Amino acid sequence: MKCDRNEHGVIQYPHSDDRRLLVLLAAIDELERATLTTLAEFTGLNKGVIPRNVEILREQFGVEIEKDGPVYSLVSWGPLLKKGGVKKLLRG
Repeated sequence: MKCDRNEHGVIQYPHSDDRRLLVLLAAIDELERATLTTLAEFTGLNKGVIPRNVEILREQFGVEIEKDGPVYSLVSWGPLLKKGGVKKLLRG
């Protein structure tokens, strides 16, 4: 399946595709200031789903993501995910 890309070159996976979670994770790692607004703009995800998706990443994948004020930051990729593989999902 071929997916479109947004103006930032980020692959736009279908709404039911779990790779959207991993794109969010890669974006948190990549962006200098990962806020709801910058994450939504960069990834194409709706601002409303980002906090819940961060919780899913924590609970299901064991990643450590902190939030300091409005800024999310990745502390640890956890025991299951490989940074290189996740980052590939961002732009292919």
